[in-house]
Amino acid sequence: MIDIFNRIASTLKALRKERGWSLDKTAQETGVSKAMLGQIERAESSPTIAILWKIASGFDVPFSLFVADEQRDYSTGQTKTIHPSDDKIKVFPLFPYDEKTTCEIFLIELLPGCEHISSPHKPGVIEHVLVAEGTMEVFLNDSWKPLKKGEGLRFCADQPHGYRNLSKKTCTIHDIIHYPFSWIEVGKKQSH
Repeated sequence: MIDIFNRIASTLKALRKERGWSLDKTAQETGVSKAMLGQIERAESSPTIAILWKIASGFDVPFSLFVADEQRDYSTGQTKTIHPSDDKIKVFPLFPYDEKTTCEIFLIELLPGCEHISSPHKPGVIEHVLVAEGTMEVFLNDSWKPLKKGEGLRFCADQPHGYRNLSKKTCTIHDIIHYPFSWIEVGKKQSH
């Protein structure tokens, strides 16, 4: 797991350097405290999945940028969890962000009793949640919507949303996150 912590730290440092952002500016853009950002950059602390989402959203970059291993062959089906100390939710990158499809795909395990609320993503981001095993609920528009195996839901993720598992068994879902544009386009716009 040390590798993932170092990858998150180096990615955060590289993004700040590329943008010319101070820790204060980064805290302002991401909603994550300056102290926490400093600890993450020094690999003294690993962010929870919720914190990492805030950082990715604040920088306008895909979540998998922080966690995907560029050396890994994602076609093998071997996955590694993103944050082992999140004891109720486990996120496994299946396919990192792809420039052609402008999406990334995750396998998520919601353990019994899990309730995970995500901050809104940037406008135009769409999530597709497909239940592979078990039952769950998705929080949208101030209410929880039940889903069971074989069911799915597509929604605009620029609003508060969340997932929970009230059952006594693990629920496994696929989460496909589609971005409205290529990040290459964003990089070109920011460099001019």
